[in-house]
Formats: sequence, C-alpha cells, structure tokens
Amino acid sequence: MQSPSIKPRLSFWQLWNMSFGFFGIQFGFALQNTNTSRIFSTLGASADDLPLFWLAAPVTGLLVQPIIGYLSDNTWHPRWGRRRPFFFVGAVLASLALFLMPNSSALWMAIAILWLMDAAINVSMEPFRAFVGDKLDASQQTTGFAMQTFFIGCGAVIASLLPYLFADVLGVSNVPVGGAIPDSVRYSFYAGGAAYFLAVMWTVLTADEIPPENLEAFRAESKPGLSHAIIEILGGFASMPKTMVQLAFVQFFTWVALFAMWIYTTNAVADNVFGTADAQSASFQEAGNWVGIMFAVYNGVSALAAFILPIFARATSRKFVHMVCLLIGGASLMSIMFIHNLNLLMLPMIGVGIAWASILTMPYAILAGALPAKRMGFYMGVFNFFIVIPQIVSGLLLGFVTKHFFGGHTVSTVALGGACMALAGLLTLFVHEHGARRAAAQDGALKQPS
Repeated sequence: MQSPSIKPRLSFWQLWNMSFGFFGIQFGFALQNTNTSRIFSTLGASADDLPLFWLAAPVTGLLVQPIIGYLSDNTWHPRWGRRRPFFFVGAVLASLALFLMPNSSALWMAIAILWLMDAAINVSMEPFRAFVGDKLDASQQTTGFAMQTFFIGCGAVIASLLPYLFADVLGVSNVPVGGAIPDSVRYSFYAGGAAYFLAVMWTVLTADEIPPENLEAFRAESKPGLSHAIIEILGGFASMPKTMVQLAFVQFFTWVALFAMWIYTTNAVADNVFGTADAQSASFQEAGNWVGIMFAVYNGVSALAAFILPIFARATSRKFVHMVCLLIGGASLMSIMFIHNLNLLMLPMIGVGIAWASILTMPYAILAGALPAKRMGFYMGVFNFFIVIPQIVSGLLLGFVTKHFFGGHTVSTVALGGACMALAGLLTLFVHEHGARRAAAQDGALKQPS
C-alpha cells in the first residue's frame, strides 16, 4: 500500500505545469493513431495486412514501458530528478520520428519509423503516469489523472485536425503524388514534432520532484541496471495486487476495441460512406481527413469530460463511472456500422469521447490506491502490459477476422471492437476499488491549497 504520509496539496497551476507535457505527447499519439493506416495504405499496404504492420506499436510498448518504469523508479539526479530525464530523452527521439515519418518513401521505412516513434513516445509517457503518484496525495490523484486527460484531449483535438486544416483552410495539397505522402499530412507531422518537444520541455523546466526521504538508502537499494529490471519485471506478475489483476481483464477488452478503431476507422469510413477502397483516390484521402475530424471530436469530448467524471465518481464510485462510460463507448462504436452520413458520424464520437476520458483516468486512479509508492513507476509499467498485449493479439487476429468473417468490410471490425468495449464495461463490476470511500470523500475539484 502507499505510504500514509500526506503530500503537500498542489495548486491548479502546479497541476497544470506537471501535466502540460501530455499535451505534446498526445500530438504524437494522435497523429500516429489518425494517420498511420492512411500512410501505410498510401504506400501500398492492404487492409488485411494493416493490423500486422501496426504490431510495431504494442510490441515496443511491451518492451519499453515496464523497463522505463523500473529504471525511472531507481533514478535520482539532483537537478533533473527521477522522471524528468526520461521526459527529455523521449521528447527528443519522438520529435525526430515525427519529422521522419511523413517522408517515408517505402512501406518498410514507415513501419521502421513507427517502431522508433512508439518506443520514444513510451519513454516520455510511462514516467508521466508515475509522476502523479510521486507528487500527489491520494486526495488529489483522480484530479491529477483528470488534468492529464484534459491535456491529452486538447493535444489530440488539434493534432487530429491538422491534415484537414492544412488541406481545407490553408490550401495545402491533400493528394498523394507519385505514391508519396500528401503534403497536408507531412506538414501536420512537422507541426506535431515541434509541439511535442516544446510541451514536454515545459514540464521538464517548470515542475519539480520530491526527493527520496533517505537519499543514501535510496541509492544503496537502487538497482537501475537493465538485467535487474528484466528480473524484477518478470517477477512482478506474481506479486500484482488483486485490484491490478481484476483491472487487467477490463483493460484487455478495452484496448482490443481501441486498436480496432484506430486501425480501421479510415478504411471503414472510406468504404461505408465514400464507397472506395482505393488509397490513391481523392475520396480515400478525403475520408482520412474526415476521420481526423471524428477523432478530434472524441478527444475534445474527453477533454471536457475529464473534469466532470470525478464529480460522478465522488457521488458513486470510480468503477461504476468507468463501467457506464465503457458501455456508452461500446454502443457508440457499434453504431458506426449503421451510419452512412458524414455529419451523423460525429454522434458516436461523443460516446467514444466519454469512454476515452474514463479510460485515461479511472483505471489509473483506481490502481494508484493499491500500489506501494516507491514502486509506482514499476507497477504502472507492468500494468501497461495489459494495454499492449491485447493490441498484439488484435494485430495477429483482426486481419484474419476481417477477411474471412466480414468479407473485407472493416466497418464490421470496428463494430466488433464496440462489442469488446461493452464487455469490458461489464467486467468492471468485478473490480475491487481499494479505499473507494476515503478517496471519493477527499478527491476534490481543482483548488488552491489551504
């Protein structure tokens, strides 16, 4: 369990500064999630192969997240602190990958850069989750994760809209010439790389960290080497708290749904609404821009919902709120199958946004109360296994299912994802929420310290 010592209550602007880096991190993830299938398809990938090419993302997460979490737990620098060195290194590498991705001239090159991009994003992101547990008392942890979710939503809205804004507002070409990535997508990634680096550096330079209570003992006990990290990670599964095991099942089906949505929404909208599967056509590229708008809607809704959901959690419980949100998101994803009007496609994105806000907030808030404080980064990294494993399973199976069960109609695969998300909502009923009453009573809105 966490240490009973009470940490100082942070002000609104302190919470803002420590979370602002997620604004940039989500630029990377949103550009990746919205445009990767579009880039792969433009470079010649078939719809059946897309899940396999997307495996780069979860596999790098599987390898990087727990190791980075462990290493950051065992790091302390008198100036940079514990987590911020990883924020900085990840920002440099991710920004570089964002500049390289739209200049891919072959499919293999885009896949290789996706590996670099996702690994680098995880180097920055994983310590950010532990940062909340490091700095905030239990009474502010849900609010801390909600602030992160707010910035995730804001960053994703802007990043998702960038190809549309460049093409339809600034008049940049949206058509692939000679099989190359359209200029609207290239410029979007350039802007994203700059935003990623600047936002993460804001947190690095404005947020401080709490040093270990006994620095000499911390250094004596720390074993930051890679071999120790791997041994600890493998042993960590045997010592997972009960709440973490229960949440693992919820996470599994949740992220199957999200992976299906990210991989196939562009192809689904192109087929189901525009009536094309030709990635070189103007209609397909227009569908890609429209999916950017759809994803901006769900991320915008999540940014607003991030501050509303904790209010409902205080009145009920975190797990009840999470269950309801996942059921709403699942029904919304399934409804896309029956929509053939572009404007009506915005409606299910509202439900997906509500679910996304909860996915980014409630599981981590529930889990943080069940983890030992000094191993927060390690367990957050292990917990992310249950984000990447379902994505790997999806990458291996969704292409087969789409081809042999759905006749190549990717919109059916998106609907299958919705059913998985609804199942995840029902599984939330079996999660034990440690200290729910105390956390609900203490977790207040964003306010100045007393």
